[in-house]
Formats: sequence, C-alpha cells, structure tokens
Amino acid sequence: MNEKKITLSEDEIPENWYNIVADMPNKPLPPLHPGTKEPIGPEALAPLFPMELIKQEVSQDKWIAIPDEVREVYKMWRPTPLFRASNLEKLLDTPAKIYYKYEGVSPAGSHKPNTAVPQAYYNKMEGVKKITTETGAGQWGSALSFACQHFGIDLEVYMVKISYEQKPYRKLLMNTWGADVYASPTDKTDSGRKILAGDPNSPGSLGIAISEAVERAAKDEGINYALGSVLNHVLLHQTVIGLESLKQMEKAGDYPDVVIAPFGGGSNFAGIAFPFLQHKLTENRNVRCIAVEPASCPKLTQGEFRYDFGDTVGLTPLLPMYTLGHNFVPAAIHAGGLRYHGAGVIVSQLLKDKLIEAVAVQQLECFAAGVKFANAEGILPAPEATHGIAQVIREAEEAKKEGKERTILFNLCGHGYFDMSAYQDYFEGKLQDHHLTYDELHSGLKDLDTPTI
Repeated sequence: MNEKKITLSEDEIPENWYNIVADMPNKPLPPLHPGTKEPIGPEALAPLFPMELIKQEVSQDKWIAIPDEVREVYKMWRPTPLFRASNLEKLLDTPAKIYYKYEGVSPAGSHKPNTAVPQAYYNKMEGVKKITTETGAGQWGSALSFACQHFGIDLEVYMVKISYEQKPYRKLLMNTWGADVYASPTDKTDSGRKILAGDPNSPGSLGIAISEAVERAAKDEGINYALGSVLNHVLLHQTVIGLESLKQMEKAGDYPDVVIAPFGGGSNFAGIAFPFLQHKLTENRNVRCIAVEPASCPKLTQGEFRYDFGDTVGLTPLLPMYTLGHNFVPAAIHAGGLRYHGAGVIVSQLLKDKLIEAVAVQQLECFAAGVKFANAEGILPAPEATHGIAQVIREAEEAKKEGKERTILFNLCGHGYFDMSAYQDYFEGKLQDHHLTYDELHSGLKDLDTPTI
C-alpha cells in the first residue's frame, strides 16, 4: 500500500486505553510521603483527583475502558490521520520509510485533548465545579480549557511566565474557552510569592507552575487539580495515538523499526510508543522506541534516577524518576512543553531497564529540522515536535549511510501556528544552543536528600 494518507473510521477509535504497567517486567516503585519517606497509597491523591483517575493511576489492568461519553468527544477529531512522509524521504534521499501520526488536527492543535477530555469528564461525574492546572507552552492549558468548557467546569491556569510572554495567542485561546490564565510565578499563592522573593524576575518553570496549581487545589475542597503529563493515568489516556497507529500501519502493510517522539514529562512519547512497546515486552519484537528531549533540559540523558518532587516547592509526593532536581530552572527555549525537570515514573523505569532509548538535541538542530519538514510536508510543526523530527532525520541519514531500509514512525504531536514568534526568532538568528556546565546540571541534584535508586 503506497497511499500518502492512511485513515480510519470513527468506529475504529479504540474502545480501551492500554496500560503498559501490566506488561512491565519491573513495576514502577511507589511514591513516597514527602515527610516520612514512607510509601503512600491512593488515598493521598484524593484531595486533588477524582476517584476514577486515582484508580487508573494505580491500576495493574492491561486494558481500561474508554467511557462512551469520552469517545463521543474524541470523534470531533479522532481518529487522527497517519501520513507517509514521502516528500521528506525524497528530500533526504534516504532508503528509510518515514510515517507520522498527526495530532495537530485536534481543536487545541495538539495531542493534549486525548487526556484533557477524560480528566474533565471524570471530574464532571464527581460534581467538581473548578479545576486548577499548569501549562508550559500552552498546549495543555488550551486542551484542558477546551475540555472544561465542553463539560461546564471553571478552569484556572498557571502558565510559565516565559511562555506566557512568548506565546500570547495560546493565552487568548484559553481565554476564549473561558479559562483564567496567570503568568507563573504569581503573587496569588504562597509558592509563587516564595519564588518571587528569591528571584523577582524568575522566568518560571513547569515545576513552579505545578506548585501554584497544586497549592490552590489543596487549600480549597471545592477545587480539583489536573496534570497534563508525567502521571500514569495521563500516559494511559494518550495511548489512543499508538493504538490507532497500529491499525494504520497494518493497513499500510508496514511495521516500524523505530518509534520516535519528543519528551517533556512523557505523555507524548508514551502515547505513540507504548502500544508498540507492548509487542517488545510480550512478543520480543525488535522495535526501538526513542524519547527525544532538549539538550537544555536533559533529565533522561544526564539526570539521575532517584526520588524527587514533581513540583519546585515540594508539595507533591516523592516520585521515582529521572530528574535534574526540582529546583532546576531550564533555559528559556521556545519548546516550553519540554522544559520540565523530571520524567514520568513509568518512562523512567522503562529507561532504567533499557527497554527504551533517550537522546538530547540542541535547539538550532530542532528548528532546522522543523523548517525542512515544513518545506517537504507542508505542515509547520510545534517547537516541541521538531525534537522528534530532528531524530527522525538522524535515523534517515544513518539508513542512507548504511544503505539499509528501515521504517520510522514518529508522533507529530502538534502544529506550530501559535508559535510563529519562535520561528521568527530562528530566522532572525536570535536563538542559540545551550551547553550546560557540570555545575548547572548538578546544582538541582545536590540539594536532594534522597539516594539514587
């Protein structure tokens, strides 16, 4: 089959999410209480999340049913198309076959509504009237704004200040869907005031924004909290991407040798990779799954696997993950969705067990790859998505050098049409690569009082 675009019908939207924990040889370690350092159970999450999400967070079941109400909303944009990147193949003059799953067709322009919709739905079913959250570049905030508007829930978003300033249209999109958006750190929370006291000009970080959103929810019984990445239930919801991709690759008569996605906290990578990784875990199928992170925030490639907070101030449980330390503040790169100090627990365990791979790519290589992709395929990728494309080009060039065919699949997680200022800065030569010193990389880790795992 040589079709450029491989589609599915609405009836082929997955009926279940895939929970990779069921197939993992080493299950994720438990979260710890930040004070006692003792393992905690699901009850510790009750002040923040609806019970159905808590059940999913700790579930060992391989398949978890997608509610009919969620599948109905999914039908607004799912199934998403899978494309054969034949023009990019020609441009690169490679024997590799390149496919991409395009999640930019969602209302919010990214993959994030795949989890925003079920999270809003489960909160609605428990009668929750208001949710708080954080957002980096704004994709998650936009997605949750859309979902909360659909289910009639108020939303308060703490947006990393540097992205708030760089990406005003994301803020306006959230406002259009009824959300209140604040540049984090703010003076609305104890967490924000603490950060501002130490650095009045703080550019913010996802860790800081999480602290503010969690604090707001923890102090008000009428408010819940929602997270756009990292946690198990978030990664679970995103597997609709890979499950659809499996069907589409089958229609194409192909199967990937390599699956690639950008990496911030894990939802993007997990979404496309986990359903294929299932075959590696259960059938010993030889598929490489590569997570691509920014060189300016290299937790997978240069961080340490140890217990750390998911936020900067220390309000969350301690999570076993690859981390640069919760005090690490990444450089103000345009790929704001990838500027997170830690990694999801599941992804961290898989990397520790050498079942997946991780690479770090510099900003200029990523934007060059994004422009090359736009010239070949006609879609301008989000800055986050360019990280995956940069690695795809590396793999394609290696295939050319070796003279061997290989099949590459990657997740084009969102479009970049709200990120034109980033491309403007690139074309004007204002962007730079970031080479972290040893001290910069380890400054956040030296303050941790938890041992490496």
